[in-house]
Amino acid sequence: MASTVLVLTALEDVTADLVISALNEREVPVVRADPADLGAGLSFGARIGSGASAWGGRLVTASREVELGEVAAVYYRRPTPFAARYGHLPAQQRDFAVAEARHGLGGILHALAGARYVNHPLAVMRAEFKPAQLQLAAQLGLTIPPTLVTNDVEEAEKFAAEHGHVIYKPFRGLPAGEDGHAGAIWAQRVDADTFDDSLTVMPHLFQAEVPKTGDVRVTVVGRLVFASRIEAPGGALDWRRGDWNDLVHTPADVPGPVKALLHRYLAGLDLVFGCFDFALTGAADEAANWVFIECNPNGQWGWLPDAPAITTAFADILTRKEAAP
Repeated sequence: MASTVLVLTALEDVTADLVISALNEREVPVVRADPADLGAGLSFGARIGSGASAWGGRLVTASREVELGEVAAVYYRRPTPFAARYGHLPAQQRDFAVAEARHGLGGILHALAGARYVNHPLAVMRAEFKPAQLQLAAQLGLTIPPTLVTNDVEEAEKFAAEHGHVIYKPFRGLPAGEDGHAGAIWAQRVDADTFDDSLTVMPHLFQAEVPKTGDVRVTVVGRLVFASRIEAPGGALDWRRGDWNDLVHTPADVPGPVKALLHRYLAGLDLVFGCFDFALTGAADEAANWVFIECNPNGQWGWLPDAPAITTAFADILTRKEAAP
């Protein structure tokens, strides 16, 4: 019977370290690999056909190896993009190598028969689109902020006139710069008087500012729900902007109706795990006061007070001691 947990992530990933340590304590076989190590640091051979209907073979890292058929679960964290592996090549060769690696090795790792994925990479990819997140949340009955996605100056001006206080947020984080470090653009208030033709160059996401009384991060792993109210110094619009060591965390209870919708949300996107951000507009025990902001299908949680319990939840679901929703 398959028993190995395959952890796909970059070398420096403290969140994955927590889960791996918990699995080691349970004496569960673990193989950690970064697909972008393809080459001397990672080799594989996979076969199908001749009577075999599932991929079989071996994945070999610098320190471990695993038979593909022995993989019972895959913890897909944050592997290094293949582009980093081939960045030294001329553009055409780089793009070809990246595509071949993604479709070859990636294709095998995405199709391990019988393995439980937390979460499956293709499900993560679909779930990262903010327009899809907001639409699903609204269809399920969660409250969302009035939102506009546009590259039209007139549309943006109309939206601002309708809602008064408007914020802008990016769809994705900034990619790494020439120094290799990634940046961030936080949610921020915008003045409609500054809108000009530069807005037409790319899509922008605008939302009516939520008159919030607080923020809540909700981490869902399988059927388990962990919630922490977050207070930032000075009541910052986006709590991620400052020093996270200054954040104040308070345990929060998620109303039953909201909790049920979170499970339906994850099921709708074929996810087992997600980190939800909510803005509160009043008393936390009333579901109507919970405003859905977004869900990160591969979010960080190691910094939360509930990290030990979340780690246990991950270890349980990767070893099938916790049933998937």
